[in-house]
Amino acid sequence: MGLRELLVPHDTVFYDLFEKQAGLVTEAAWMLVDLAENFSNVKEKRHAIESIEHKGDQVTHDIYQQLNTTFITPLDPEEISRLASTLDEVLDSIDDTAEKMLYYAIPATDTHIIGLAKLVHQSARELESAVKSVRSLKDPRYIEERCIEVNRLENLADDALAQAITELFRTTDAIAIIKLKDIYEQLETATDNCEDVANTLSDIAIRHS
Repeated sequence: MGLRELLVPHDTVFYDLFEKQAGLVTEAAWMLVDLAENFSNVKEKRHAIESIEHKGDQVTHDIYQQLNTTFITPLDPEEISRLASTLDEVLDSIDDTAEKMLYYAIPATDTHIIGLAKLVHQSARELESAVKSVRSLKDPRYIEERCIEVNRLENLADDALAQAITELFRTTDAIAIIKLKDIYEQLETATDNCEDVANTLSDIAIRHS
């Protein structure tokens, strides 16, 4: 048994909670794709995403509560706090997107919304895979590869947003422009938040490798 195994506690509660939180992010992201691709029953689908976001809030609360009552943690307290908060921000941004899609009463989605939503979901899946690997940290390179992919997806989202806004500004309906631009930007924000999680995971992998 190495020094790290001797010093780091074997309680899995933080890993369990992080994996649960990452799973909720992936679930919400998939529901967002479904909302974008099948734009019907919008109110019900948005409320389903909101329910997932509330579950995520509870997991975040549980992580902080556990952090406040645990003397020796498997990761640095700052890392635990940062990972919890960045994952929570992804869920918030997904919920915010669904909320805007409902309350703006847009008549339909478009290829830009669908494409950006898929990038959010792809990012969420990469993050979930990376989070599951934090438990053992036997292969920090695998975590880093997942994080690099999230960064690549975020760059694609930047390009997709620019293209979407360029095309949007060729139209003449001012109200529609305001609504759609806000939704596009909210989706891109979700990928930014995914990148924040990836950066946190990358730091953890490097520090504990």
